[in-house]
Amino acid sequence: MSTVSATKLRKGHLVRHNNDLCRIVETQHVTPGNLRGFVRAKMRKVKDGIMFEHRFRSEDMVERAILDEREMQYLYKDGTDYYFMDTTSYEQTHMSEEALGDAVNYLLPESMIQVELYDEVPVGIEVPPTVDLKVVNTVPGIKGATASAQTKPATVETGYVVTVPAFVDVGDVLRINTETGEYLSRV
Repeated sequence: MSTVSATKLRKGHLVRHNNDLCRIVETQHVTPGNLRGFVRAKMRKVKDGIMFEHRFRSEDMVERAILDEREMQYLYKDGTDYYFMDTTSYEQTHMSEEALGDAVNYLLPESMIQVELYDEVPVGIEVPPTVDLKVVNTVPGIKGATASAQTKPATVETGYVVTVPAFVDVGDVLRINTETGEYLSRV
């Protein structure tokens, strides 16, 4: 474990809070007028998935969990569990949809993923900053709509729905920012 200032906490960090391992879901640095600043953090307990909020003073030091990362292959989804295989030992492990959070929107079978382990127990995954996904369903594209600012929803192969420009069509491959979930470009 290492300590980090509360103002350095970011979404996705794993911290130890009240002897529980927690993942930071959202942070907000608040500086109210002439009062002392604080960090409002929304966290999810890794063990049971319970969400809660906590206020840290700006000068508080928070214990950050040190994780091991291992490259694994994403195999399949069964109910709400996602299964991964260590390609060196061929051992399989699974994680719940709750533990993975928004990362499930970017998982394709057979893809290689960095799995985060804490004491040899999988606690999350690290997705690349961008992913390329194929559009499987959207309303037909509009000819000559490249210059207009019209948008429409498009469903990609993982089932995730992203807002795209009007010229995007079924079969197009899109580059999506995994941090914001937004469309970046056609590939």
